[in-house]
Amino acid sequence: MEYKLLGNTGLKVSRLCFGALTIGPLQANLSIKQGAALLRYAFELGVNFIDTAKLYGTYPYIKEALRGWDTPVIIASKSYDYTWEGMRQSLEEARLALNRDYLDIFLLHEQESELTLEGHRPALEYLWEAKVKGLIKAVGVSTHTVEVVKVAAARPDIEVIHPLVNYQGLGLLDGALPELIEAIKTAYSAGKGIYGMKPLGGGNLIRDVDKALQYAFNLPYLHSVAVGCKTPEELVYNICIMEGKEPPPSLKKKTRGIPRKLHIEEWCQGCGECVKKCPSALLKIQEGKAVLTGEGCLFCGYCGAACPQFAIKVL
Repeated sequence: MEYKLLGNTGLKVSRLCFGALTIGPLQANLSIKQGAALLRYAFELGVNFIDTAKLYGTYPYIKEALRGWDTPVIIASKSYDYTWEGMRQSLEEARLALNRDYLDIFLLHEQESELTLEGHRPALEYLWEAKVKGLIKAVGVSTHTVEVVKVAAARPDIEVIHPLVNYQGLGLLDGALPELIEAIKTAYSAGKGIYGMKPLGGGNLIRDVDKALQYAFNLPYLHSVAVGCKTPEELVYNICIMEGKEPPPSLKKKTRGIPRKLHIEEWCQGCGECVKKCPSALLKIQEGKAVLTGEGCLFCGYCGAACPQFAIKVL
């Protein structure tokens, strides 16, 4: 496993970051035992970096995987909270749920613009207070936009950036891929820790999985890349690509050809909460029901988390 210093944070992370969204209730919904076993296998293979979030519901998996594991594991979590008190509660929830005295990285979740960053100023101020107290080691933002990467690159109060990046620019909410790469390069040069997300475009690039993963891992301005998986075979496959090795044919056969889909149950009441949460603006309410319109769904599961009827699932 290859490791890199995450910008100026002092944290040394594996080039492959385990994206914990996939194993949790918003996607594969593995049992705690299954998910923890997969995480533990990742640790054994050298992965020391996990990306999660308050929204994902995966703290119990991580806690179980860490039970009895002595080697340090770096955990990054995120929250949508925009108030001082809300962010304080989110960090405390994470520390208690993970049984950790501190979290390595805590991020403002899915920032959309300079304006939303400004609206989250009280939450950001709390995170810096928490850092002074030793409750976190680094403060950051996650985003699907070029604008936030550019703004964050110039702000001393943001140390880590978690941008969406894939070779087709799928899910990017503004600008074009070359502009995004240039912004990431600027942030990298400024000493920011940068780890990418959605290298497979939420599963839309699964037919070109080798090309998609190679693109992300070969970007010189990403210290790490968060990739989700739900089986040991997928994990090993991802590591093979990261190391520049050709995955064995048997491994390719086991990991190919499982497309994802967004499933909306008949009992959907059309409340519209999912529409508000869709980062790609692909959900609409038609004839009293939520429907997916157009191509490019990231299968992030954020719509399902917002649904009060539990009517939406990523399968």
